[in-house]
Amino acid sequence: MEKKEIQSQARFLPAITGLFVAVLIISNIASTKIAQMGLLVLDAGTILFPLSYIFGDILTEVYGYKKARQVIWTGFLSLVLMSVVFFIVGLLPPAEGWGNQPAYDLILGVVPRIAIASIIAYFAGEFSNSFLLAKMKIMTNGKMLWARTIGSTIVGQGVDTALFTIIAFYGVLPFDVFLALVASNYVFKVGVEVAFTPVTYKVTGFLKKEEGIDAYDYDTDFSPFKT
Repeated sequence: MEKKEIQSQARFLPAITGLFVAVLIISNIASTKIAQMGLLVLDAGTILFPLSYIFGDILTEVYGYKKARQVIWTGFLSLVLMSVVFFIVGLLPPAEGWGNQPAYDLILGVVPRIAIASIIAYFAGEFSNSFLLAKMKIMTNGKMLWARTIGSTIVGQGVDTALFTIIAFYGVLPFDVFLALVASNYVFKVGVEVAFTPVTYKVTGFLKKEEGIDAYDYDTDFSPFKT
């Protein structure tokens, strides 16, 4: 039976987009802290950031690559805005009697570098993830969602983790800590995707039923720059 996209108002799409952007912003700010969780050394934003890939999987699986591309660009512009605002605020002269400028510079002052790293890594990783999932959906005729979400995440998170950690932390952390951070981040992110697979199944199933959409990207232009 031929699959085709069913027209819908996509009433849940704005909420998913808002949560997606919130995850990006919060995880970027949280990434200023390096945390030790058992054997794992993580930037703290990694605790939340894998959810952005789960949202990306859901967006591509239900609404298709074109809608996912719009949301990815929304997140991209939000990260740019955040970085610019924090940079400008850091340049403003502190008011007399306000002695927290060093604290601001120490925490939020490094956010622009992290945001630049995140913007580049996010752009490459999210589009890799969405592209592979959309292509694999056609190849599998919509079957084996678990293989598509995990497989695309292995590639997307690999690209994302490598770019983000190199740009954000290389030369800032001791090399052994840097290597531990790269490995820990990647293992944790992929592990979250695997653990949340049952949730992904339930959410995509719910959205397909409620929205009346199950998009297949047969004739889609996959250029990330086509808006």
